[in-house]
Amino acid sequence: MKLATLKDATRDGRLIVVKRNLSAFVPATDVAPTLQAALDQWDALEPRLRALAEELESGRVRGEPLDVRALHSPLPRAYEWVDGSAYLNHVVLVRKARNAEPPATLKTDPLVYQGGSGTFLAPTQDLVLPDEGWGLDFESEVAVILGDVPLGTQAKDAGRYVKLVMLCNDVTLRNLIPAELAKGFGFFQGKPSTAFSPFALTPDELGAAWKDGRVHLRLRSTLNGQVVGDTDAGPEMHFSFFDLIQHIAKTRAFTAGTILGSGTVSNEERARGISCLAERRMIETIEQGAPRTPFMKVGDTIDIEMFGPEGTSLFGRISQKVVAG
Repeated sequence: MKLATLKDATRDGRLIVVKRNLSAFVPATDVAPTLQAALDQWDALEPRLRALAEELESGRVRGEPLDVRALHSPLPRAYEWVDGSAYLNHVVLVRKARNAEPPATLKTDPLVYQGGSGTFLAPTQDLVLPDEGWGLDFESEVAVILGDVPLGTQAKDAGRYVKLVMLCNDVTLRNLIPAELAKGFGFFQGKPSTAFSPFALTPDELGAAWKDGRVHLRLRSTLNGQVVGDTDAGPEMHFSFFDLIQHIAKTRAFTAGTILGSGTVSNEERARGISCLAERRMIETIEQGAPRTPFMKVGDTIDIEMFGPEGTSLFGRISQKVVAG
């Protein structure tokens, strides 16, 4: 089942069910007015949403043409946005870029941060950049939307709380982060509003590609029309989404509608490319002594997309252009 949120005059938009080939949709407001409302009563409402999806696929319900530009991110705002860093290759490279050593617990204790969740960007919304000196970077990720997660949830039980899967551009202002971290209290300004893919999928929609709390498919990043990354999101995700859920639920519960990110998808094999510019700059530093690739500037575009085995776009495309602030 594929779900999305149609823009309207409200903050949270209107919930819609989308056809698998992304060509059409039907309103789901008779079931739930918004995706958050559906998540709040997921056990009761999910069967009704699935029935509507089946009617759309079979043609028993006539869908309306879909224009991705009319969509919000699936959740235009969320109670919480928690992002991990589950790909160790990314952690190692970016730490080197800051002349910092990876943590001693790199392989045993996940890194997470809590981002702003009140003003998510729509999947085709511009990235506003007031100052190119801030070092704008994209970060291509996978994310999941959770149901109610109890305190103390263990990884072996965490699968039941993953309700939807989507993609993410976890936008970063790289040049603001070092000074923030130097204060010893984490970063805040270095993480502006995040964008998510147009469509959120139930895990079963991914078939065999959803395995052990990971999405075993390639994530494509296209910068200014050139494919810069075709990274494999599955095998090198050291901490699965189930592991990340166990980690964040150690000391508190999470409410339905919480979004959890994988962190930047990263592969050791250089041929797979990059999912953020910081990695390319670090590789250049290692191989050439200094970074040569600039961060994003006004006029640049970034597209993020994932394809199924038959070559169809699963989550739709995040497609953003950098504009002056």
